[in-house]
Amino acid sequence: MCGRFVQVEKPEFYAEHFGAEFVRTETLRGSYNVAPTTLVYAVADFDGERSLTSMRWGLIPSWAKEKKIGAKTFNARSETAADKPMFRSSFTKRRCIIPVDGFYEWQRREKGKLPHYIFSADSKPLPIAGLWSVWNDPDTDERLVTCTILTGPPNALMEEIHDRMPIIMPEDRWDAWLDPDLNDKDAIRALMGQYPAESMKRYAVSTLVNKVQNNTADLLVPLDTPGAR
Repeated sequence: MCGRFVQVEKPEFYAEHFGAEFVRTETLRGSYNVAPTTLVYAVADFDGERSLTSMRWGLIPSWAKEKKIGAKTFNARSETAADKPMFRSSFTKRRCIIPVDGFYEWQRREKGKLPHYIFSADSKPLPIAGLWSVWNDPDTDERLVTCTILTGPPNALMEEIHDRMPIIMPEDRWDAWLDPDLNDKDAIRALMGQYPAESMKRYAVSTLVNKVQNNTADLLVPLDTPGAR
């Protein structure tokens, strides 16, 4: 799964990196501990234009009666998303890329879970594959654009700490992934290959990240660094 990540750069940075022609969002507060139900940056195709926008993390399908369902739908399994009522419409019509500077995952141990920070070996944003949807509150008319992160089997770097990892989309597949006219399920599934382990790095970090209230660069300090908590 993927339940926390880092997104601290300005929207213009992510827009330029992912070739987004338009920035359709206000500047969000950078976060070293992004949690579900908060606003995040995402890249998607809107009316034929690649744009960077903000979406609420936790997908709410258009037919949902309440938005609280989004607290449980921040991840979608890549193997089943095409057929699940919650995600299948977005799978074929509304795909996005969520740029993250890195993400956290917890390794189970006898003495409790140990968090790790995982990031790109070249220090560029990781292009995480996602799905998005639009929901209108039937009571208040509130309009929410929401998203979820797709997950799949781990690569060699991740399998030592968890049995799932986010689907990371290589640059040569961005155009196809964001193309709303691509709606063949098999063709879409074929884009979600396993990201090479050698393109990623990881290290253990403090359990300070366990509390979403902790949100400073100290969370990224390697655990074996003198003075780390």
